[in-house]
Amino acid sequence: MKKILFPTDFSEVAANAFIHALEFAKIVHGEIVLLHTFELPIYDNQFFPENYALIYNSVELAQFGMFKDEIPKLRALAEERHLDKIKMTHRLMDGDLLHNIKKSIKEDAIDFVIMGTAGVTGWDAFFVGSNAGSVISGIEIPMLCIPIAAKFKKIEIIGFTTRFRTKDKKALKMVLDIAIKTKAKVKCLYVKTSESDVSKDTVAHWEEEFINDPVEFFVISSDEVKETILDFILYKEIDILTMLTYKRGFFEGIFKPSLTKKIANNFDIPILAIHMD
Repeated sequence: MKKILFPTDFSEVAANAFIHALEFAKIVHGEIVLLHTFELPIYDNQFFPENYALIYNSVELAQFGMFKDEIPKLRALAEERHLDKIKMTHRLMDGDLLHNIKKSIKEDAIDFVIMGTAGVTGWDAFFVGSNAGSVISGIEIPMLCIPIAAKFKKIEIIGFTTRFRTKDKKALKMVLDIAIKTKAKVKCLYVKTSESDVSKDTVAHWEEEFINDPVEFFVISSDEVKETILDFILYKEIDILTMLTYKRGFFEGIFKPSLTKKIANNFDIPILAIHMD
């Protein structure tokens, strides 16, 4: 059974992402590990020699109380969608978010991370500076990012961006497994720039290898990579966009602060980030 880690701060953003987590767990026959992290305040104990421990204990108790109060609300959401049979366990941890996510991934043998984002300053800022952005670049398992505007709907078309590297096939096969379970189609995009080194033979070999799978390949010649991906999302009616992360940096050369607000706001679909070695 697949294990899905769901970090939550119990916000509206997280509640929206939780619905996606439930539906995804249903697709992959998985269970959900709910994670709430908090950071203890920093005090100089020389100024609080007597009640130093009391301050920390009160903060931890308050966090535990909130955690205990919020869990039933999430279970109610699961019941509303008739997904209350999905197994859920809980973790309350203090400390840095990314550190605790990595720790949970290791200790709980996590297969996927699903996390929400407000996206109020655009996807460029999200990937560069937000909590979800730091997690994407810091873990090596697939992560599904859910913007607040992305309401759950039936998955019919999954977008998949590739550079036709051999190692990309592993990620494509994982996405195809999800597509088959949801009876969806995968539309694979390669943006061929003036500096591209992918031959027609390589594309043909991929098409032949995956001829019996629900996938269609698109090669679009353009040096405007960002705009081409956006057009692809809009005109191919993509429900989830899969993008591959490489050690050289997430979406390097694709998402930059120079993106206009209009483009950023159009990214209102879940993005599945898959780490590549």
